[in-house]
Amino acid sequence: MPLVRTAFADHIGTIALDHYDKRNALSRALIADVLAAFGAFRKKTARAVVLRSAANEKVWSSGHDVHELPKANVDPLPYGDPLEQLMRAVKTFPAPVIAMVHGSVWGGACELIMACDIVIADETASFAITPARLGLPYNAAGFLNFISRLPLAVVKEMFFTADPIGAERAERVGIVNMTVPADALEARTYAMARTVAQRSPAAIGAYKEAIRVLSEAVAVNPDTYEYLHGLRRAVYFGPDYQEGIQAFLEKRPPQFRRVREPRDPLGQKRDGARFPRIP
Repeated sequence: MPLVRTAFADHIGTIALDHYDKRNALSRALIADVLAAFGAFRKKTARAVVLRSAANEKVWSSGHDVHELPKANVDPLPYGDPLEQLMRAVKTFPAPVIAMVHGSVWGGACELIMACDIVIADETASFAITPARLGLPYNAAGFLNFISRLPLAVVKEMFFTADPIGAERAERVGIVNMTVPADALEARTYAMARTVAQRSPAAIGAYKEAIRVLSEAVAVNPDTYEYLHGLRRAVYFGPDYQEGIQAFLEKRPPQFRRVREPRDPLGQKRDGARFPRIP
């Protein structure tokens, strides 16, 4: 059975996550259905797409399906990961993607919200980015999705604490465009979609692509890129990631241990030119 429901009317596509047995976890199978829907709507030249849950449950999405993450010693978020493909599909879709959020949004689903163009939520919504609970190293593209949307202090708070931000504050800091009462959420979201669909699709498509390119125009030299990748490798080869995944699967709190400051291969602290030791 498909894990999403789709509809298309008045130039507006709808993709509704519908796998509540797993709290709409972003599994490979569910993401494949979402990507197929985006492909179909692209062919139909949709002027807006609403991304939502199929029913008003407590959890909008629980995020990346942790059971599909590698246990250790492998990059958990490579370029070809289905979740990374989904982020790129949302950002490069030629029409605005509007997220309609009822309930809590966790982990990778929180980044998915950041990738959407407009976010409308009700008072039940909350947003948490949770890799620190798993000891999971995040990638540069993921950080950029947050940094391009939110104040830096809020990004740090979200990643460092992994705690949820409620609907009212989410609107204040820029996670969502607006919060509305739950009984008005659907009407307000589709009113926004209809407004967008009535404007010039050619102009809006150009606006969206220009904004995407400009927001991602961050100059990173090769040394810096290798340094960032080295930081990530040191985590997913290290004990915290293995412990975090194992603790999740065993349904217990993780026991992360204190680690020493990374040092370069020559045993010196990094001075801006050297890189941390890679296991």
